[in-house]
Amino acid sequence: MRYLCFVTYDGTAYFGWQKQINEISVQQIIEEKLSKILNTPTKIYGSGRTDAKVHALKQSFHFDVQKDIDKDRLLYSMNQILPEDIKLLSIEAVNDDFSARFNVKEKTYVYRFNIGEEDIFLRNYEYQIKQNINIEKIKNCLHLFVGKHNFKAFTRKKEDMDNYIREIFSFELIHIEKGHYAFVIKGNGFMRYMVRMIVGLLFEIGIGRENEHTINIALSEPETVLPYIAKPYGLYLYDIKY
Repeated sequence: MRYLCFVTYDGTAYFGWQKQINEISVQQIIEEKLSKILNTPTKIYGSGRTDAKVHALKQSFHFDVQKDIDKDRLLYSMNQILPEDIKLLSIEAVNDDFSARFNVKEKTYVYRFNIGEEDIFLRNYEYQIKQNINIEKIKNCLHLFVGKHNFKAFTRKKEDMDNYIREIFSFELIHIEKGHYAFVIKGNGFMRYMVRMIVGLLFEIGIGRENEHTINIALSEPETVLPYIAKPYGLYLYDIKY
């Protein structure tokens, strides 16, 4: 039997989603607890990785087990023994050929930041920008990313050329409250550091060190090397649709 799970977590204490040698990860913790309850070594397969310190309101993974299980009981038991910064949201049975990674149709990421007075209590959940930044300049550039593009310049992942093509469905910058903003970006998939590198370049445009021409070059000339990457603190994997 194969099951799909949705999970939310505060990534502050973790070295990302994926298991790492000598580092604690969200995947490692969930596998350990799930294996303990099911009384058998159980591997989970996520929809994709999140970086160290990045949060998730809705991450997903699947796992296989040799027998039918009581989903409600497993959900309750898992949330009793998981640490307080990780919580399972749901467990549902899926077809044996379902993949938490390859069946994804849409992912949404949110990146929160603050351009007002620094808030030390939100420093792990919202990037605190300590420079003057032009929000309108940033907003005027967002449409350039929408559509299907080669995003090789916006990732550190090494793959064949075909796999650098991604489609952005929508990209917004919303005002939450005084000084507090959030990017909301939806697409069919995101590569390692892709959202953070896009946001990092947009911050440079808002500060005035770059302009929209840099975006056009990066999207039309994939070998372009961009040195910008936003801090992980304000990034959230917000939603996944299958």
